[in-house]
Amino acid sequence: MIRVLDENKTPLMPCSEKRARKLMERKEAKPYWYKGVFCIILQRPPKTTYKQEVVVGIDPGSKFEGLTVKSEAHTLLNIQTEAKVDVKKKIETRTALRRSRRSRKLRYRPHRPHRAVGNRLPPSTKSRWQYKLSLLNWLRRMYPVNHVVVEDISATTKEGKRRWNKTFSPLQVGKNYFRDEVEKMGVEYSEYAGYETYEFRNSYGLKKNSNKSKKDFYTHCVDSWVLANEVVGGHTKVDNERVLFLSPLKRYRRQLHRQNPQKGGTRAPYGGTRSMGLERGTLVKHPKYGLSLVGGTSKGRVSLNSLQTNKRLCQNAKIEYLITLTNLKWNIQTLKTGGHSSHG
Repeated sequence: MIRVLDENKTPLMPCSEKRARKLMERKEAKPYWYKGVFCIILQRPPKTTYKQEVVVGIDPGSKFEGLTVKSEAHTLLNIQTEAKVDVKKKIETRTALRRSRRSRKLRYRPHRPHRAVGNRLPPSTKSRWQYKLSLLNWLRRMYPVNHVVVEDISATTKEGKRRWNKTFSPLQVGKNYFRDEVEKMGVEYSEYAGYETYEFRNSYGLKKNSNKSKKDFYTHCVDSWVLANEVVGGHTKVDNERVLFLSPLKRYRRQLHRQNPQKGGTRAPYGGTRSMGLERGTLVKHPKYGLSLVGGTSKGRVSLNSLQTNKRLCQNAKIEYLITLTNLKWNIQTLKTGGHSSHG
């Protein structure tokens, strides 16, 4: 199904590939890339603005997560994404660097003690749920989403560790934050416990992969699908196992130079997100390398990275040979049934 937007880029109900092709042939629509996903924009007022109920099911996880966009008639999109897990390590590195500057008689920011007040979210927890919000906002710009359903995760206490309760658990506070933000969007919000998701999955005769890192529909998207289907209904069997795999792009917005000095004691400049009019993570098309990501710029040339692996393809691409398509926040792969991948 192809995403459809009206003249004001307001999402409408998706259409088939055949209908989208005919609309573009008749000049009634034009192609549009939004954050790496193909859409069409109507060049005339839509014949109808009727919208079905569209639900987003979310299966949270510690390292990988699943999302499904579904209406009663179709499973519109399945997403498996890496979770945000690097914030804690980054904060620890930043703390160590600031502490080292204070001991070297250099200019430094004075130490500020803990300023946590009230129900302040830990940065690592907040980044996890903000990432889910950014994905939800991305989907709401392509689909007329009006309901979000999430698998409720219980806060557990590890042996020998501090005993959490529902009031002080970072996980619980994060869930409350996410629910409040979704409700501010005017979107209906509901939750199902993990054992309920298990019962729904068994009622459809579906099994979940034991390997949580496998790129496949039956790893995480199977749970997000049964949650969405339980709300909107319409299917007794999975009608779409195709999965979009996302991994967040790493940005270095506030870094000025490399952390470790080179020979001679100098630190090479590093950081920033925009140069020569291009932002890191921009999806471009190159005559030789095809769809690629902008990794950076140096001496008037552009560094290109692979769209699938994010590994460097070249460092000397000429900017005049690049066709800019859209700016991305994540790497995108399209996974077919069985985990085989191709470019999205």
